[in-house]
Amino acid sequence: MPETRFKIEWPNGEVENCYSPSSIVKQYFEPGQAYDMAEFVGRSQQALQLASDRVKAKYGSPCGLALGQLQAIESTAKQFSQPDAKVKFLRFLEGS
Repeated sequence: MPETRFKIEWPNGEVENCYSPSSIVKQYFEPGQAYDMAEFVGRSQQALQLASDRVKAKYGSPCGLALGQLQAIESTAKQFSQPDAKVKFLRFLEGS
């Protein structure tokens, strides 16, 4: 299960490095693509929950890092209530 790190840019220009214990996130995001906030959060929920579930299937317990990353994304997303707010998926980081 190759862990995958990726970089996103929030609507205020803040850049964040994110973590997934699985490369499943590569099926949900396209580098360079901007996503509406709700779509970005929804894709993050699906991808990171699946990644955590894969860890649980292999090791017997969910991945706290994946679930923590999801909580951080959901928390930060709440700061942007503008209907046109977008998150830019910048890239997958080296070694991911």
